[in-house]
Amino acid sequence: MYFHQTGIRKIYQESSMEFIKIRLTNDVDRMGSKFEKTLAEMFNTMNPLFSFAKNSWKPALDIFETPDEILITVEIPGVDKEDLELEINTRAIRISGKRIPSPAADKGRYRLAEIQYGVFERILRLPVLIDPENVTASFKKGLLQIQLKKLTRETSYKIPISDE
Repeated sequence: MYFHQTGIRKIYQESSMEFIKIRLTNDVDRMGSKFEKTLAEMFNTMNPLFSFAKNSWKPALDIFETPDEILITVEIPGVDKEDLELEINTRAIRISGKRIPSPAADKGRYRLAEIQYGVFERILRLPVLIDPENVTASFKKGLLQIQLKKLTRETSYKIPISDE
């Protein structure tokens, strides 16, 4: 019996040591990848490439609710009104557009590039049903403001059932 317990203890210790080795290796790998990421970010800020990939940035927004409406304010400075698109139904709103980078000076290079350019899209599920025919939007000083009137009651329809 004593040999059996000692053997189990030895197996447990060996498996624990293996776990420690694996975990240490994973930690070292993680540190290496963080270092590589930091190094890549440092060089990318020196010589940025503007990406126009889908959802390359995500504008900040606020959603405010009153008893009668939902108010959405989207912060999108540098975006032209012509580059914006709104789609809406009773339960959700899709806000999309693009911010185009200004041409860089001929003689020079970026030392820091933090402003995000390219295509963006926000799809928001609304907390209440809204009336899609009673929506207004305005764009001024880099802020898109959307007013969505709430539905006072949900409309239901009777559907006739045929014999066929």
